[in-house]
Amino acid sequence: MMNVLYLHTHDTGRFIQPYDPAMPTPNLMKLAKDGTLFRNAHCCGPTCSPSRAALLTGEPPHMNGMYGLAHRGFELNDYSKHLANYLKQFGYETVLCGLQHECKTAYGIGYDKVYVNPRDEREDLTSWDLSNGDAAIRYIREKHEKPFFLSYGLIHTHRPYQELDTDVLPDYLKVPHCLPDHSKIRTDFARFVTSVKRADMCIGRVLDALEQEGLADDTVIIYTTDHGIAFPFMKCNLYDTGIGVSLIIKYKTNPSKGRVCDSLVSHVDIYPTLCELLNIPKPRWLTGTSLMPLLNNEVEEVNEAIYSEINYHAAAEPQRCVRTKRYKYIKRYGEWEGYVPSNIDGGDSKSYILSGGLLEHKPEREMLFDLILDSAEGNNVIDDLGYREIAEYMRQKLKSHMVQTNDFLLENQLPHPEGIKVNRTECMEPDSKNPEDYE
Repeated sequence: MMNVLYLHTHDTGRFIQPYDPAMPTPNLMKLAKDGTLFRNAHCCGPTCSPSRAALLTGEPPHMNGMYGLAHRGFELNDYSKHLANYLKQFGYETVLCGLQHECKTAYGIGYDKVYVNPRDEREDLTSWDLSNGDAAIRYIREKHEKPFFLSYGLIHTHRPYQELDTDVLPDYLKVPHCLPDHSKIRTDFARFVTSVKRADMCIGRVLDALEQEGLADDTVIIYTTDHGIAFPFMKCNLYDTGIGVSLIIKYKTNPSKGRVCDSLVSHVDIYPTLCELLNIPKPRWLTGTSLMPLLNNEVEEVNEAIYSEINYHAAAEPQRCVRTKRYKYIKRYGEWEGYVPSNIDGGDSKSYILSGGLLEHKPEREMLFDLILDSAEGNNVIDDLGYREIAEYMRQKLKSHMVQTNDFLLENQLPHPEGIKVNRTECMEPDSKNPEDYE
């Protein structure tokens, strides 16, 4: 049986070299050339715990119970559905090295072995990732009597960005298209670029160890991230800048080695894909579709549409979206009509956008984008008569999915589990020290 190496970074979106040549990630570029790069992959929720929980259970957040952040009290309904626990039933040894975001404590998931550097990762992101990577390397070099599922999770590229390499020149960087080209944002983005360099270096060391131990040909390697980068209009947004993710899959017998795939895929498709690759039965609860027909070059698409959602990040901000190859429909729920500032991660980019008067505006409650004519999602055509039939089709498409998955927002009801920590919608910063900023 093949091993599985699950590599995941934090808040990276598609800002790695295989998607953007300006990003300094040669190890991930090599992995992409040796595997299959998915250029149209999306998460099920553009916040940390919901996204990862969906990938690792095969269910969207409103089904698996991870409505918000694990360290703020949210939990999976059933940890036996977690991929690591499911694989244990088929003889796998499961190992976690580094970051996870599916449980308040890494030891609560059920991995056979856990190594997480006990220091606060925010003290030194690189040292923390290197230490956890060293543990992954030590494990790879052990003698293995069972196939393994090894999860190596990095804190990079999460904020706060602590370093700025001298060869990363802010004034010669192109900032993401959804942000203004200003010196503060260029410098902020340069620190992100430094962070992604660090992530790539850490990943490269683990991949090298796998090669050196002769295990690469016996291992399925998956690299992805949870959602878009931690800048305004990206993370915790249902635009493609929020839900679009990197995805690379590599294994020895892959017919699509070195190929780029433009097909529409979702994080929930990874679980059934692994089941098929590892020749184990797919559990009944999975909602995704195996990507094997794409990897085997048998079909052009496996999904007509993908779905993503927001319930809570720092604060409640319930939203749903459906995306096809051409159209994106987003609907906002709840009574709050403005932007939710604590759901924008802090930093110079946030400060600059807020200084421009963001909170004086209201996001639209319903949005429809034509992704061929408006790939930047800047022109909402929901009220355009020429798109009336498309708008109704997308509304019904989303509603049908919500009915099928028993989504609580059909009744405009957002669960509020006991013991969770949630900011008030008007709170400015997620880590506010003022008790009045919390519900």
